[in-house]
Amino acid sequence: MLGATGSGKSTLLANMILDDATAGRGLVVIDPKGDLVNDLLARLPAGTAERVVVLDPQDTAPPPCLNILDGDDPDLATDQLVGIFRRIWVDAWGPRTDDLLRAACLTLLTRRTAPGKGPGQGPAVGSVPTLLDIVSLLTDPTFRRRTTAGITDPVLAGFWTWYTDLSDGARSQATGPILNKLRALLLRRFVRQALAAGPSAINLTDVLDRGGILLVRIPKGQIGEDACQILGSIVLAKVWQTVLQRARRAPERRPDAACYLDECQNFLTLPGAVEDMLAEARGYRLSLTLAHQHLRQLPGELADALSTNARTKIFFACSPTDAAGLARHVSPVLTDHDLARLPAYTAALRLIVDSADTTAFTVRTRPLPAAVPGRAQTLRAAARRHTAPTAGSGTAPSGDPRTRPAPPASEGHR
Repeated sequence: MLGATGSGKSTLLANMILDDATAGRGLVVIDPKGDLVNDLLARLPAGTAERVVVLDPQDTAPPPCLNILDGDDPDLATDQLVGIFRRIWVDAWGPRTDDLLRAACLTLLTRRTAPGKGPGQGPAVGSVPTLLDIVSLLTDPTFRRRTTAGITDPVLAGFWTWYTDLSDGARSQATGPILNKLRALLLRRFVRQALAAGPSAINLTDVLDRGGILLVRIPKGQIGEDACQILGSIVLAKVWQTVLQRARRAPERRPDAACYLDECQNFLTLPGAVEDMLAEARGYRLSLTLAHQHLRQLPGELADALSTNARTKIFFACSPTDAAGLARHVSPVLTDHDLARLPAYTAALRLIVDSADTTAFTVRTRPLPAAVPGRAQTLRAAARRHTAPTAGSGTAPSGDPRTRPAPPASEGHR
């Protein structure tokens, strides 16, 4: 879905999401601006209260945690995290940085040490590692010694032997590119709570399979552009990780689910090819809706992948330059002149129905229903009740960032 600001793109997105919620489909919405989630919360049916999960820095309560390192596939989790970081910071990422982060993740995920007797002495057996543990592993000798003790993998063991033998200066130089990026994230309280509070408090299998509604509101103006990209990319990575598990089920036992990405160019940073995700999602019965404003937001290869594999196309008014490139999808019914001059809330569509292309046509989108007074507050309160990190225990979970200090700032790592 492509369209300039004010053309009606967000209104159509919101209507589609409300329809999916009413139909009981599992939903994930990632919104880097914030208005879309606010519009949804004011209009979702009252009966969805127990299905809604909200991730929003505007909430005063700690957010539910979604830990990318919490899973049963260490290799996949490592590839996803390393791939996200590498693609976001492509200009400041080298082979040594990649090697350090990959080894740290695999060590934490595949090796569980004996329970420590005090803080900083290593994670407990079976405990879920977090991004905070990566910082500790690279900077705290006691934590590192206990965590790496007894590693049997010769490659990982050799890596930590090399790392330990480095001088303090060489070690600081090697870890600087990773630590300054992790600290930039984890020094933000909301991001630390959402990504590093311990085990995941959001069960994405329940969300996607049982009609849950996960609303991820991460406005760049509140949490920063890098944090927005990483948090949204991690949510998308966890969604895809959950969807891949559907391969174990027969096709008829895969319920319909949907994932909506507004300003999608911010989040398409997974290590795997986006075209593969688009091609495979259909078989797993996951609907992916990717919305953005213009083609220049996408790298050339990504734009080509979306052109080929995002088969249903919805175009609102766009620039003449974009219209010239997009017209081939809707010709001969519509021309580039038509695409560049569509009225507000009018879109050109080319759909896939029963695996076949339809003829292009235009539609005028309907306005959103009126907001229900007090509905947003009711849904937010319900979401806090059933996803609060302390629910059912009365205490913060192990590793909760309310009980763990942020990683110390380090001068010289810029």
